[in-house]
Amino acid sequence: MSVNEPIGSPAGSSEYAGRRSIVSYVRRSGHIDPRLQRAWEKYHDRFLIDFHAQPGVEQYDSAEMAERASLEVPEGFVLDEAFIGERWGNSNPLTVEVGTGQGENIVAAAAEHRDRNFLAVEVYTVGLAHTMLMAGKAGLTNLRLAQVNAPELFAAAVPGSVAEVWTFFPDPWPKMRHHKRRIIQPEFARSVSRALIQSGVWRIATDIDDYALHVHEVLDDADFLINCGTLKVRLPLEHVGKGTAGQAQELPHGEFMESERFEGRTLTNFERKGLHAGRTIHDFTYRAAASI
Repeated sequence: MSVNEPIGSPAGSSEYAGRRSIVSYVRRSGHIDPRLQRAWEKYHDRFLIDFHAQPGVEQYDSAEMAERASLEVPEGFVLDEAFIGERWGNSNPLTVEVGTGQGENIVAAAAEHRDRNFLAVEVYTVGLAHTMLMAGKAGLTNLRLAQVNAPELFAAAVPGSVAEVWTFFPDPWPKMRHHKRRIIQPEFARSVSRALIQSGVWRIATDIDDYALHVHEVLDDADFLINCGTLKVRLPLEHVGKGTAGQAQELPHGEFMESERFEGRTLTNFERKGLHAGRTIHDFTYRAAASI
């Protein structure tokens, strides 16, 4: 399929079609330096899935154009076996990383596991361009990029279409009034679980204690996910926000189950800074309980 052909399964339509999800990001225009601009121009045809391409129209020729592009998944799009076959040319297991940042994790994983497919989902153009640059230098053929709103993408996924989902260090939205904008929410979790294969897992990491509590509250009691953690941790039982985080140690604490650090996650500069600042890295592994 060429980048200008419409995508998606013609017979499919998501049960969530037309439903707007909570937006967990702020669209910011980042400066694209000449090096990343050249990378975009060189590699976007190879790696980027253009969800809004029209026949005869190149909508993502430049990074500046991508900055103005819609992040919505088009109506009628379906993430299914046919789509994976068209875009990757095979039926290998698919790992989707939600919020890939600069792409260090997913590029390293794709280079190490050439027999698996990888999809990097990121809304920020600078990060996508950097991911393209690294993927191009590595000569990857098993990686694709999508500049879309992740909840909409997963709402359009058929059951059993994804082997693993990664959400590493999502935006913590530290202010209390913004906690509802955190990407890990019940509806998104249900979509992720529904998309996973029977043995599929959702791996999550955060260096914010309050976000770790949020993850436990949303996912631990979900009947469609199983917490596979074997590591016992203690966390405050009440939420804190920006300006009140210092009070967390004085709050009542409870025990929760988390996972050892995922060995397949590259130690990025972001994670290294969190460790240097003395923050605890929380790892989670949830397995889909059953088809839903």
